[in-house]
Amino acid sequence: MANHKSSKKRIRQTETRRVENKYYAKTTRNAVKVLRETTDKKVAAELLPRISGLLDKLAKKKVIHLNKASNLKSSLTLHVNNLK
Repeated sequence: MANHKSSKKRIRQTETRRVENKYYAKTTRNAVKVLRETTDKKVAAELLPRISGLLDKLAKKKVIHLNKASNLKSSLTLHVNNLK
């Protein structure tokens, strides 16, 4: 167990960030799944900017890699554009 005050604080900070990152990553994965299952172009077009923002936020905080966020945004945009 940690002995220093600063290392105890670091453990608390790390746990808080881990839980928060896990929540936002799971929320984003669920949103991506919903968008991929959507067949209505109007609904999908409304969801896309919100999900792109979530992906950008995760990439900025380094929860997911920047390239992964870009690849997901690209594939989701193609999906929305190909809907009728």
